[in-house]
Amino acid sequence: MSSNTFMNETGAEILKSIRAPEFILPTLLFPVVFYTMFAIVLPSTPKTATYLLASFGVFAAMGPAIFGFGVSVANERERGWLSLKRITPISSYTYIASKLLATIIVTAFSLLLIYLIAGLAADVSLSTRTWYFLLFFHLACVIPFSFIGLSIGFYFSSNSAIAIANIVFLGLAMLGGLWMPISIFPSALQTFAEFLPTFHLAEIALITIELKDTERLFQHSCIIFIMSIIFALIALVTWSKQRY
Repeated sequence: MSSNTFMNETGAEILKSIRAPEFILPTLLFPVVFYTMFAIVLPSTPKTATYLLASFGVFAAMGPAIFGFGVSVANERERGWLSLKRITPISSYTYIASKLLATIIVTAFSLLLIYLIAGLAADVSLSTRTWYFLLFFHLACVIPFSFIGLSIGFYFSSNSAIAIANIVFLGLAMLGGLWMPISIFPSALQTFAEFLPTFHLAEIALITIELKDTERLFQHSCIIFIMSIIFALIALVTWSKQRY
């Protein structure tokens, strides 16, 4: 993979996102607006705002990954752009890697806005080390969601991908406990939440900011690793049917 080719592809992906406000604005601002509403506008405490920082950071990583890969790949596939790339020197892995880096960069902007609001307006106080580690973890959350988005993009048509991406995005957020603790859910939904990546990622984030004990850190990490492998295999299967 040529570094110049990779960076050019990444730059093109970022430019494409900027030129598509219908994508960039919701994915960037939706988590920020929601965090502001739940942590500041509604009655809240610094502890609640800190809890929401952990979960909404996962939420901020999910949108660009699912929509950036799911809808974008489906559109490019139907328009024949992937077939066109087949005759260029750009490898398929460069195509995926550049999209991943562009998604991480977009996610970083959304996370930084949330972090600024949390620290300056919601009285969230964390050590410098914890802030950095939390940022690293939230950015890493892009990877499993990108596999989900890639599967949607390669399997569904562009119109269907938009609907499926919205269902997956909102379903994982609500049922995975990103907007509210699953402890207030009925027991059946609490059990179901444990099968969702959003729940385990939020739990790891909470452990990171020391709002929960660390006894289950290894368990949550192993579950996320296994889920990521499964999502990657599904993406690989759908990719192999469309591979250019």
